[in-house]
Amino acid sequence: MGIKVKAVERNISFEKNVEKWAYVLKPELYNKLSATKVINEASLRSGISKGSMTAAWDAIGEVIKAWATEGHSVAIPGLGTTRFGLRSTSVDDVNKVSSDLITSRKIIFTPSVDIKSELKSTSISITCYDRNGKVVKQVLSSDDGNIDEDENNNQSDDNGGTNNGNGGGSNESGF
Repeated sequence: MGIKVKAVERNISFEKNVEKWAYVLKPELYNKLSATKVINEASLRSGISKGSMTAAWDAIGEVIKAWATEGHSVAIPGLGTTRFGLRSTSVDDVNKVSSDLITSRKIIFTPSVDIKSELKSTSISITCYDRNGKVVKQVLSSDDGNIDEDENNNQSDDNGGTNNGNGGGSNESGF
């Protein structure tokens, strides 16, 4: 099975009374799978009872939350690692350092090599819709499968943080 994408013809002009039509790609959104559905499937695949699987699921979630909020990068089996990070401004005087420098907090996910490889080899099918919603073309991927690397994983500093490459003033780091 591959990734499904749709290309929808949209007016992309920002000028009043001017039309400029182009096909805009966006993912076909699937339903969010509930924890119950995931637990049921994992129970079937592993032979572990649903009750035990539910208890393990809840415990693992609590452990990941606790350890990630303490500053650890936590492994998620078969997927990669997750950690919390932040974006902040910088100051040239230590006396100006405060939590007011923090502009946002975020969750950073780093996929495993296996997941990246799987993504690279997954086919992509594109369904093209004109402005009236009519299907006008079907395309199957023939791209080289390049994976866009998250900016947070590119430039690590000595403290485990990352600089977003803005040339100073704004920094990201794990905490």
